[in-house]
Amino acid sequence: MNTFFSGTRLRDMIRAIRACKTAAEERAVVRKECAAIRTSINENDQDYRHRNLAKLMFIHMLGYPTHFGQMECLKLIASAGFPEKRIGYLGLMLLLDERQEVLMLVTNSLKQDLNHSNQYIVGLALCALGNICSAEMARDLAPEVERLLQFRDPNIRKKAALCSIRIIRKVPDLAENFINPAAALLKEKHHGVLITGIQLCTDLCKVSPEALEFLRKKHTEGLVRTLKDVVNSPYAPEYDIAGIADPFLHVRLLKLLRALGQGDADASDAMNDILAQVATKTESNKNAGNAILYECVETIMSIEDNGGLRVLAINILGRFLSNRDNNIRYVALNMLMKAITVDAQAVQRHRATILECVKDSDASIRKRALELVYLLVNETNVKSLTKELIDYLEVSDEEFKGDLTAKICSIVEKFSPEKIWYIDQMLKVLAEAGNFVKDEVWHALIVVISNASDLHGYTVRALYKAFQTSSEQESLVRVAVWCIGEYGDMLMNNVGMLAIEDPVTVTESDIVDAVEIALKHHALDLTTKAMALIALLKLSSRFPSCSERIKDIIVHHKGSLVLELQQRSLEFNSIIEKHQNIRSTLVERMPILDEATFTTRRAGSLPAAVSTSGGASLNLPNGVVKPSTAPLVDLLDLSDDVPAAPGSSGGDFLQDLLGVDLSPAPTQSGTNQVQKAGTDVLLDLLSIGVPPVQSSSSTIDILSPIQNEKSPIATLDALSSSSSPSAQATSSARAAPMMDLLDGFGPSPSKPENNGSVYPPFVAFESSSLRITFNFSKQPGNPQTTSVQATFTNLTPNVFTDFIFQAAVPKFLQLHLDPASSNILPASGNGSITQNMRVTNNQHGKKSLVMRTRISYKINNKDTLEEGHINNFPREL
Repeated sequence: MNTFFSGTRLRDMIRAIRACKTAAEERAVVRKECAAIRTSINENDQDYRHRNLAKLMFIHMLGYPTHFGQMECLKLIASAGFPEKRIGYLGLMLLLDERQEVLMLVTNSLKQDLNHSNQYIVGLALCALGNICSAEMARDLAPEVERLLQFRDPNIRKKAALCSIRIIRKVPDLAENFINPAAALLKEKHHGVLITGIQLCTDLCKVSPEALEFLRKKHTEGLVRTLKDVVNSPYAPEYDIAGIADPFLHVRLLKLLRALGQGDADASDAMNDILAQVATKTESNKNAGNAILYECVETIMSIEDNGGLRVLAINILGRFLSNRDNNIRYVALNMLMKAITVDAQAVQRHRATILECVKDSDASIRKRALELVYLLVNETNVKSLTKELIDYLEVSDEEFKGDLTAKICSIVEKFSPEKIWYIDQMLKVLAEAGNFVKDEVWHALIVVISNASDLHGYTVRALYKAFQTSSEQESLVRVAVWCIGEYGDMLMNNVGMLAIEDPVTVTESDIVDAVEIALKHHALDLTTKAMALIALLKLSSRFPSCSERIKDIIVHHKGSLVLELQQRSLEFNSIIEKHQNIRSTLVERMPILDEATFTTRRAGSLPAAVSTSGGASLNLPNGVVKPSTAPLVDLLDLSDDVPAAPGSSGGDFLQDLLGVDLSPAPTQSGTNQVQKAGTDVLLDLLSIGVPPVQSSSSTIDILSPIQNEKSPIATLDALSSSSSPSAQATSSARAAPMMDLLDGFGPSPSKPENNGSVYPPFVAFESSSLRITFNFSKQPGNPQTTSVQATFTNLTPNVFTDFIFQAAVPKFLQLHLDPASSNILPASGNGSITQNMRVTNNQHGKKSLVMRTRISYKINNKDTLEEGHINNFPREL
């Protein structure tokens, strides 16, 4: 044995370790000490056992392995002397935990020490058991601990109560054994024993309903008297903290009263008076008083209803908000968020103080206060609160603008009393923090503007003014160029002036200047510049005098390194130069965007291209997966028929509308042809569909140079649902001459159509309970569109109720589904339900119709679901 190291005292080892200048030196010292300790253990050196274990505990705290010394703990615990037992139990609590099997070897020693005549050894055993007790040890030693709850010495009773808490947490089944001993501790005069007894009763209430009911009936009044005595007790130096008698006992009593009063009106009534006394008499200028007040407030909010007490509690939280301590303000905000669900009117009284917390320098307080303000907003205060938040947005920190902007936009959208107010507030947000606004927010704003026909002039003038001062805000620029492109003529002529606005003198050249600035701004991204090019194309038709200038601006980008801008420049230049006669038709104003459709798709409640005939919710039986919001091709498993467009995400319809491809498009070697997900903007605008197959010549397809005959066309669902039938018919009728005018297309190879004829009935789906028959018809001059009348026949003797038919199609098809004639299908074919639909095939002549159907109905209030995949439509459709 190396006597130098085995005999080294603990303080000398600590000094040597602290003197090490590098980690390697420290490891060397620890390694030598561990080697010496192992040698001493192997030689069973009893003289240095306690010193070796003390050094092992220090080494363990440094993070080095010390498992080789665990048995030394057990040997010291088995010693007769108190000093050895003290080191042994300390090592046991540090070096072992309840998961190690070696711990079972100490159970017998613990049982002997719990029955020892020396109360200090009993205390050591209780401390160790309370720290590392496992479930098996708890079952074995619970009787000894229960007996020690009535020990003559208060310190042992206190430790036994703490040990009992550990036991009932590990083995809740033993709780009933501790109910009476724990209740007896509630009458203790010694504050230390009383606190541990109260904590034991609180834990018993959590794990045992019997204990909760027993304490609620027998001891509620006694606890109220104890709390009253503590509140009114005279000055006691041994318990006084900051002028308050034993705040720790206050807190424990309030927590136990909260557990007893929750859900019980009688117990709540018994403690109302003392809670009011605590809330009014406790001083709040010290941390100890604030801790008691916080627990009192939480107790008041948890017990059964008492309106006056709750108002008092919320007023205390209001005082907390004015405290200089950030921690106190934070916990007050947290508690107010819970209180608002109980008494929102009382919280509203502190609205001004909460708003001030939104402007706090502490980030955590700002965020919590903003969440609380969001919960406080309602129809009556939305204008004042929004004004305060927008005013603060101007001076807020950059890192906080994102959260603040998101909340303001959500508030405005949710509680907007009128559209003009909604537009005004959103424009203020875009002007101040447009770079922090998410895409779906400005998408929603465009939808609202589109629907507010009487505010088009007002909106475009307001956006033009805001653009002059805040051209660096990306989202503002996007909305501005979109509106200028659509309603630029209203800006110049001051059309639709409101009484609240002043006239604006703007020339055609000024309007073009604004869009040109947006196009040339180096900091703006591809989406914004693409939108600016579309706006210029539209203005070229609305302002003929500026047509040449607009053409020069567009041509400037034909050599752009960004392929998207280069392509748009070439296409738009061709339209301006060669096709004056159809340009005005191409750039007509967008049809009104359907707000309901946009809201539904934004919420993701339905797949993008699934049409549902009824408004009733679909109740599916157990085991049937609810339709997801994944892309339609994945949902219908039609990927073999419809290859997914690269970069396609089934995204927002406004992105489809603008034809912007944000992902880099791959190029094909050997050709100048580029493939891009989505459709060209002109095709989207007029719902033209896909042009026929190109001829073998190398002429560039101006309208759709980015798609081959296998690429799908992303349908514009939002527009298809809101466009009028006449507009769709007009656009479809114009499609064929447009192909010829743009010099890019050869003759279509499609088969001759039997236009205007009616096809024979077609049984699309048939099962043992249901048959679906389709009747087809086509209108002359529109071969792409097929009108379908679906007839549903019940083949069972039971009536079908809540009948809902759903259909979904791939992206090269567009489906419009009319409401069904009824939602009740008579039994045994004694009647039927009819439903009309219209299918447009954008790849007519190349691909046949294909459809996935889902039918749900109830038989005797039992949900039933049937699905089918129809791919054998007549080829000529």
